[in-house]
Amino acid sequence: MNEQKVFIIEDDDFLRSLVVTKLQKENFTVGTSADGADIISKLDDAQPQLLILDLMLPQVSGFDILKEIREHDTWKNLHVIIFSNLGDEEDIQKGTELGADDYLVKANFTLDELVDKIKGILA
Repeated sequence: MNEQKVFIIEDDDFLRSLVVTKLQKENFTVGTSADGADIISKLDDAQPQLLILDLMLPQVSGFDILKEIREHDTWKNLHVIIFSNLGDEEDIQKGTELGADDYLVKANFTLDELVDKIKGILA
């Protein structure tokens, strides 16, 4: 089986470490960042098949990161799951319109369900 690489941008250290641990137990290779600064170079280094993206980040919003990725030749087709506390219809619609594969509100999903979503997208 090919190595499956996931990259997560999440500024909450505890949540990021929980997701990383869970994904590693599921045999994913995981790269991480606490913010979206220099995202293209981080993606170039990590070469992931999927990005888990928080929206509320310290320097750049997740929406801006998603827009940048979708405009970049190398990464425009990267699978992206937004994993955020922002659950308003407007936010979900904006994320979908910007090209997210899925939009999960953190409070409504377990880590097992997140893994299932990732496996479904990468299958």
